[in-house]
Amino acid sequence: MVIKKRSEIRLSSVLIYSLLLNSGAALMWPLITVYMHNNLHESLTVAGIVMFIMSCFMVLGNYLGGIFFDRWSPYKSALISITIAMIPIFLLIFFNGWPSFAILLFVYGLGEGASLTILNAYAAKVQSKSTRYVFNSLYIGINVGVVVGTTAVGFLMKFGVPVVFSVATFFYIILLLMTVFEFNIDFSKAQPHLAHKHNHQVMEKRANPLTSKLIFSICMMVFCVYLSYTLWESVMPVHMESLNISFENYSYIWPINGLLIVFVQPIINRIGRHFKMVNQVTFGILVFALTFFMLIFAKQYVSFIIIMIILTFGEMNGIPSIPAWIDNLADEKQKGRYQGMFNIFMSFGRAVGPLFGGILVEWLNYGFLFGISGLLIITSLLYVLWENRKFEKYEQS
Repeated sequence: MVIKKRSEIRLSSVLIYSLLLNSGAALMWPLITVYMHNNLHESLTVAGIVMFIMSCFMVLGNYLGGIFFDRWSPYKSALISITIAMIPIFLLIFFNGWPSFAILLFVYGLGEGASLTILNAYAAKVQSKSTRYVFNSLYIGINVGVVVGTTAVGFLMKFGVPVVFSVATFFYIILLLMTVFEFNIDFSKAQPHLAHKHNHQVMEKRANPLTSKLIFSICMMVFCVYLSYTLWESVMPVHMESLNISFENYSYIWPINGLLIVFVQPIINRIGRHFKMVNQVTFGILVFALTFFMLIFAKQYVSFIIIMIILTFGEMNGIPSIPAWIDNLADEKQKGRYQGMFNIFMSFGRAVGPLFGGILVEWLNYGFLFGISGLLIITSLLYVLWENRKFEKYEQS
């Protein structure tokens, strides 16, 4: 069967793909530590090492996905990536003992990482809407997927791990079919991007040699943001339990985060159009960073809920616009590479975060951990603003 090529990727296809891809991933992440500790009787240290190695494979997948998208075939790269992610999930239905569980997770991480980068690169090719609108919408899709996945895994675990992997496999089969029928795009026939039609600043301008430095500084900030963000998933439950706040109450915090993003993000998207992207990102990341200083003094459950609401407000303003900003800076032939770099630093931050948090809590205490995390984010933001200032000076010269 020959799949006819189209000249444009549809935004609806990208959003549905993002929702399913992140739903499948969200089914996996909460399961790993619990299953390894309770069912496979491995230590939490071993579970942490497995998650770290899996994240490293995701970083490798991020890199390869961007390279293959730019230098080979976007369509074939997408097909291979989603297949590599799907096969180990299917095999985990039958082979979920030790060490096959860990080995299959590593293969899954490789395919998932590549798929995430390729999805971002495809999203950057949507022509019907501005890049900023596309990535803000994509961020909503990601969070809907996370809410669906994390809610489903709690219900499905009652029926056994094979059922969880069966549902995840179903998601990835749909993703494979979507890739076959929706992602066979001939980008050579694509018209100039909508944003390029209306933004005279990006038309026929000379190359800026400071672009790569600015994008690198943005990615360093992304690393610091996600390193700190994962503390909410790793050390925070332990910290809250030490304050006599139950794990069940901790788990109620995440739906607040997801639902706020789903319902409030569209409003922020509309307001954000009236501000420069760099200003919106700066405001959002600064608010995000300040919440870690607030955590130093949080002792009551209501304090953690308020801090999560403020953090989510900063997240909604700062994080969704970052891949759009990178896309606007990148040369047309390097969009996949730079989206890959964004995902690499994000995945590496997620991989290092739990290890970083564990070491600082053991050597120092939670207060130092939260304070250092906030300082890391603010320092990286200042680095971005410094590089952006030099970038804009060159643009104006």
